[in-house]
Amino acid sequence: MTTFYGEHSKVWVSVDCIIFGFDEGKLRILIGKRKMDPGRGEWSLYGGFVRHDESIDEAANRVLFDLTGLRNLYMRQVGAFGSVDRDPGERVISIAYYALINVNDYDDRLRREHSVEWVNIDEIPHLYSDHNEMVRKARKMMQQKLAHEPVGFRLLPSLFTLTQLQKLYEAVNGSELDKRNFRKRIKEMDFIEKTELIDKTGSKRGAYLYRFNKRAYNEDPNFKL
Repeated sequence: MTTFYGEHSKVWVSVDCIIFGFDEGKLRILIGKRKMDPGRGEWSLYGGFVRHDESIDEAANRVLFDLTGLRNLYMRQVGAFGSVDRDPGERVISIAYYALINVNDYDDRLRREHSVEWVNIDEIPHLYSDHNEMVRKARKMMQQKLAHEPVGFRLLPSLFTLTQLQKLYEAVNGSELDKRNFRKRIKEMDFIEKTELIDKTGSKRGAYLYRFNKRAYNEDPNFKL
């Protein structure tokens, strides 16, 4: 069998996944302690090496499914991280991805099985190698995306209150929003539908529940929040 590129050194390629969730008004990510050397016991993102028979997207989807048991997640590539000394074990280039999941869809049994924890985005400890940089870049990309596309609904249950929606935007962007202006803008969006259902978990009076109408969104070319 003919071989090529023999004069070049080989490098390892891996994927690392930043999995965002939204719970109790906080933006969170899944992290765990590394179970392998180098860096055993350090906080880390969840990832894995790309196999010889799969693309990097396929590798990321495999890693995400292994950790969450969920398919067809919203996933976007963050970028490549390839500093020469980023991994003390070997020359490893990692492709980072971020994914959005509804925490309620995630089987907590899998979380315990993989020994990962939901951590508040603003309380992330020092992570292995350049994983903190991956998280920062992923959050910035999500902030930019959220301003033009309603990707945040993937972090919410199918029915939600306007307070939940506002807290989501505040958590992602790291800043408070004026309640009156926010709700005025929401009322202008035909793809956020008010239902007749009321959530009474927060107060006796309760709050109306809303839902995202994907078809109406596809007909709205001017979305921006």
